[in-house]
Amino acid sequence: MAWLLVISSLLALWLASLFKILYGSCSPSKDASFSNGVTLNKRNVMLVVAHPDDESMFFSPTISYLTSRGCNLHILCLSIGDADGKGNLRKEELYQACAVLKVPLQQVKFLDHPDLQDGFGKVWNHDLLAKIVGEEVISHDIDLIITFDSYGVSGHCNHRDVHHGIR
Repeated sequence: MAWLLVISSLLALWLASLFKILYGSCSPSKDASFSNGVTLNKRNVMLVVAHPDDESMFFSPTISYLTSRGCNLHILCLSIGDADGKGNLRKEELYQACAVLKVPLQQVKFLDHPDLQDGFGKVWNHDLLAKIVGEEVISHDIDLIITFDSYGVSGHCNHRDVHHGIR
């Protein structure tokens, strides 16, 4: 089962890299923009993930792209990932990843909400997620939110709940 996760992670990274090669520039462009006209330069962007390690497994190419373009990137991690009792270790690993990915640590926020605990059997309330994310958007004047697709990238129920809560 672990090999499937590794293969799917590598595939996601490969696809993200391919997309950058085909549609991106090799040199950072300070006026890079999305097709809808949202310019990235100095925008407030928030990445919303369910657990520590999601940023590295699914979004590291995106984080690198955004930080290289001068975006003001915030990361909101909705749990400490304590399903196996390693939440504090996982938090520290996310901080270390953010240091490598050039995300200021003061722009990384964890929640340890009793209704948002890590686990395959844990269903997260979409209204609660919408409220929490909405408060963060207002607090940091966020222009763009990035998160999971409707499948949750890997199919994890917490990832899917984050998607639906933000929608």
